[in-house]
Amino acid sequence: MSWRTNPHEERVNTVGATQTAEPVVSVRKPYRLVSRDFHPEDSVVKVGNVAIGGNKVVVISGPCAVESQEQIMAAGAFMAQIGVPVLRGGAYKPRTSPYSFQGMGVEGLEILAQARMRYGVMIVTEAVDHESLRQVAKWADMVQIGARNMQNFELLKAVGQVGKPVLLKRGLAATIDEWLMAAEYVAAHGNHDIILCERGIRTYETKTRNTLDISAVPVVKQLSHLPVVIDPSHAAGQWQWVAPLAKAGVAAGADGLIIEAHPNPAEALSDGPQSLNFPHLEELMVDLGNIARAVGRDL
Repeated sequence: MSWRTNPHEERVNTVGATQTAEPVVSVRKPYRLVSRDFHPEDSVVKVGNVAIGGNKVVVISGPCAVESQEQIMAAGAFMAQIGVPVLRGGAYKPRTSPYSFQGMGVEGLEILAQARMRYGVMIVTEAVDHESLRQVAKWADMVQIGARNMQNFELLKAVGQVGKPVLLKRGLAATIDEWLMAAEYVAAHGNHDIILCERGIRTYETKTRNTLDISAVPVVKQLSHLPVVIDPSHAAGQWQWVAPLAKAGVAAGADGLIIEAHPNPAEALSDGPQSLNFPHLEELMVDLGNIARAVGRDL
């Protein structure tokens, strides 16, 4: 099968010298590689031994920030116990205030790697610049690009060359086309293992931290073959609203969820108000499993 490089050509059948017909794909969108027109089948991204994008809904959970070895070991042990296969935790934290906790850096990455070794969970953490990307690619199973860096095009180009899956969060006020074009930057530089994350966008509503665009799940899954996960924690801003949004995401067809959970949210150095405690996360996992089965999927 051959593909024309002109993104504006029509789909046609060509007959070569061998008299065999080959389809030529019409991709009229500016994002060619991540478009479903280019790749009709759903993509499945492997994060270590975890597949994201298949029939199974994958939960990614853990604290917003790596704060200590004790905290991450507790989180890793609990995630393994309740069947959460991917542990999240920020070693580098891009914060709105320069006086907020900025993360533990390489030490935090080393702690995450210890949790992986001890409990068998895969780890995902955010890269904020080229140096942190180099370190994250060395230690983590998946690189996260946060909302503030969604259009950091030089960083996206570099992510395309690190050879690790990437979790690409939607920007604070990005359109779906802008989000997909950011993914195209990564794919165009060699990395097709991309997972898109809807984490809420900025609207005029102030009751929630952001507004979860639940419609983005079916829209993006129609436009693109890439897996889509949602982050109900950053959308809600308050832990009480995380569970309803998570359930809605699974019902809408999300391939996974990234949920903030902390051993003691009241003492969290980052995003405590939106973090679930461990009993609440365990309860939510049961509900998510029921919803996943109701829509013909597994958890």
